[in-house]
Amino acid sequence: MSETVTRLASKLADDTLKVQDASGEDRLYMDVAKVLGASSQTLEEAFLTEVRVRLSERKARAFLMQKLDELKEKATSRGQA
Repeated sequence: MSETVTRLASKLADDTLKVQDASGEDRLYMDVAKVLGASSQTLEEAFLTEVRVRLSERKARAFLMQKLDELKEKATSRGQA
């Protein structure tokens, strides 16, 4: 894939997720993908990949933060016992 397509897809994914977060529309990125698909399947695929990577990273980070909170809670409860 060209550097231009990757760069454009990355920027568009960032911007889309910002609007998605602000609007609360959790599937806004799919609407954007449809618009892209009408004119450039290549950019649509790159965009969806960029969005999925970002959403997956968010889920993994939330999982890690939950685990960290659980570890802190265990450490606190041991200290009080």
